[in-house]
Amino acid sequence: MIKDLKSIRLKLFLFLVCLFFTGLYSSSLETQVKPQLQKKYDGIIKEIAKEYDLEPALIHSIILIESDYNPRAVSNKGAMGLMQLMPATAERYGVRNPFDPRENIKGGAKYLKDMCKLYYNSTDHVLAAYNAGQAAIIKYGGIPPYPETINYIEKVKATYRHLTIRVRTKIYKYIDSSGRVVLTNDRSLYNKNKDKKN
Repeated sequence: MIKDLKSIRLKLFLFLVCLFFTGLYSSSLETQVKPQLQKKYDGIIKEIAKEYDLEPALIHSIILIESDYNPRAVSNKGAMGLMQLMPATAERYGVRNPFDPRENIKGGAKYLKDMCKLYYNSTDHVLAAYNAGQAAIIKYGGIPPYPETINYIEKVKATYRHLTIRVRTKIYKYIDSSGRVVLTNDRSLYNKNKDKKN
C-alpha cells in the first residue's frame, strides 16, 4: 500500500513537472511568435496609420485583441480578418476582401478615425464603439455596461495606455479661387481644391 502511494505521488509529481515545463515552453513560444507576427504587418500598419493620422501602436493593440494577428479569423458574430470588421462595416469602408491584411487594416483604420472624430479621441469611447457599435453607445449614453465591451477596453488598454487617442493632425494649405490662403485639416477639402487654377 505504501509502495503504491509512493508510486502515485511520483507519477503526480512527474505529471506536474511536465505540465509546468509545457506551460513555460508554450508561453516562450508565444512570446516569440507574437513579435514575428507584429513585424510581419508592421510596415502595412505604419503606412496606413500615417495615412489616417493614427498611432501604429493603437492599431497593433486592436489587432492583437481582435484577431491575435490571424488574418483569417472569423468571430461567432461574423466579424472578419485582422481588425475583425463586421460585413456592414467592411462594405461601408470599401473593403472588398476582409481577409486581405492591407484592405482589412485600411478599413479598420478608417472606421477608427471616424470613431475618433465622433468621440473626441476618448480611448474608452472609441474602443467601446469599435467593439459594441455606435448604437450601443447612443442607447446607454456612453460606454455600454456589457461585460464583453468593458473587458475588451481593458485588454486593449493593457498595451495602449492613453486616455485619449493620439492623432497627428496634419494641416493642409491651398489657395482658393479668390486668391486667399486656406489652412485646413480636412484632407478631402484639400484634395478637392489643391489643383484648381486661380
